[in-house]
Amino acid sequence: MLAKRIIPCLDTRDGRVVKGVKFDNIKEICDPVELAALYSDEGADEIVLYDITASLENRTLFADMLKKVAVAISVPLAVGGGIATLDDIERMLSLGADKVSINSGVIKNPELVSEAAKKYGSRRIVLAMDVARDGDKYSIFTAAGKKNTGIDAIEWARRGEANGAGELVVNSIDTDGVKNGFDLEMLRAVANAVKIPIVASGGAGRQEDFLELFSKLPVIDAGLAASIFHFREVSIRGLKQYLSEKGIPVRI
Repeated sequence: MLAKRIIPCLDTRDGRVVKGVKFDNIKEICDPVELAALYSDEGADEIVLYDITASLENRTLFADMLKKVAVAISVPLAVGGGIATLDDIERMLSLGADKVSINSGVIKNPELVSEAAKKYGSRRIVLAMDVARDGDKYSIFTAAGKKNTGIDAIEWARRGEANGAGELVVNSIDTDGVKNGFDLEMLRAVANAVKIPIVASGGAGRQEDFLELFSKLPVIDAGLAASIFHFREVSIRGLKQYLSEKGIPVRI
C-alpha cells in the first residue's frame, strides 16, 4: 500500500484563512502564509489553497498571497477558486502552484480539463467536486454548495478521469465542517467508478476519522481537512504518528 497523504486545506477570503460549516457561518481564522509554513514544517504532504470568493477585486490579493505561500513551504501546493480558463491555469502555475484545482469552471466549459491536461499534463490538473445527496443519487453543487447543478457526481467523476484529470478532490457538503467523520458511503461510490487518485474531504473531526477512512477505504489516497488542523485539535505530526502506529503507511 502506498503512503497515505495528509493534506491541510486553507480556504481564504480577503487575504485571510476562513472556515465554516456546510459552507455557511464563515469565520476568519488567521494569516495563510504563516499557517501554510507551519503545516509544511509539521510534515503535511501537500497544501491546498482555495480562494473561496474569487472575485475580481480579490484576484490581485490572492496572487500576492499565493506567491508568498509558495516561497514559505517545501511541499507541493494545489490552488483553486475561480479557475475558468487556460489563462487562469497558466497564471496560477506561474505564481508557484504545482497543481491547479478546477471546480465550477469545468461545468461552464466541459472541455477545460481535457484542454488543460493536454497542455500541462494530467498530474497538474485536479478535478474538485462538491457533492451532496440528492434523493437517491449524489449530485454536483456549485456556488459554495448552494446551487444544485443536477449533474450526477459518479458520472462526473468518470468523465473527469476520461478527460485527463490526474486526481479528484471529493468534498462532501453533507459532512463539511460537521466533524463526524468522512462520508464513506459517497466516497466508496466514487472510488468504485474511477482509478485515478482520490482525496477525501469533508467531515474529519478526530484522528480516528482518518484511521476509519484509510482502513475501510484503502483505495482512497489522501485525507484533506481544515478546521481540526487550524484550531489545533489535531496536529499533522501527531496524526501521522498515530496512523503509523495503527499500521497505516504515511510519510513521517
